[in-house]
Amino acid sequence: MRETVTIATQRREQLLDITHEVAAVVARSGIRDGLVSLYAQGATCAIMIQENWDESVQTDVVNLLQRLIPRGVWLHDEQDGNGDAHLKAGLVGPSETIPLIDGRLGLSRWQNVFLCEFDGPRRERRVVCTVIADA
Repeated sequence: MRETVTIATQRREQLLDITHEVAAVVARSGIRDGLVSLYAQGATCAIMIQENWDESVQTDVVNLLQRLIPRGVWLHDEQDGNGDAHLKAGLVGPSETIPLIDGRLGLSRWQNVFLCEFDGPRRERRVVCTVIADA
């Protein structure tokens, strides 16, 4: 079963918690055990599993990536000014796979799923959620 989740972003760089949206896709699938594959469709966004108990972790991720990959110093900036966003998205990666256990995402207590925006704000970011049942 495959469904696409559409998210709007509000800032140039941010982590948006999409755990509830992904869990809703899982619930609609009716699949109890298997895998959930998440794929961000976009060259300047990514998917990350990270802590959501304290928003400072999300801020720290954004701040770390800004320090590691600053704006305005990359060859691609001559084309459209977002060379850093491409590099950040490539470093974090476009996908994650999560086990599906008894109809629930197999995340730990402190883990959530985040869409990482590196070139926003965007009216529409798309995450493809594929739910695969155990054989």
